[in-house]
Amino acid sequence: MSVSDTIGDMLTNIRNANSANHLVTEVPSSKMICEMIKILLEEGYIKDYKIERNPIQDRIKIYLKYGPNKEKIITGIRRISKPGLRVYARKDEIPRVLGGLGISIISTSNGILTGRKARKLGVSGEVICYVW
Repeated sequence: MSVSDTIGDMLTNIRNANSANHLVTEVPSSKMICEMIKILLEEGYIKDYKIERNPIQDRIKIYLKYGPNKEKIITGIRRISKPGLRVYARKDEIPRVLGGLGISIISTSNGILTGRKARKLGVSGEVICYVW
């Protein structure tokens, strides 16, 4: 079975595991997904991740993060640009998520960046998702 939207599947997998209070979830690996997961780690939304090598396809184990009383760190995650409808933002139109409390992940010519870094560098790109 081929998957047409690997990023959407990854975000759904994280959302579902987070809703069920799982500690670990696995997603298929790709360069773009690895970069997005690195951003989630840097921004403090996940605890850690590990790439498991496999001859057929590598997989990424994502260790989800929760607060001291099991409250969710990721309260929402939403795919913006989809394969059927791409969403682009100019450098002066990069969205702020919840007034700066969340992050937007942007695919730019400089790689995958948060909205904050893209604004700082003055680059535009495709808005992949929002996380808050």
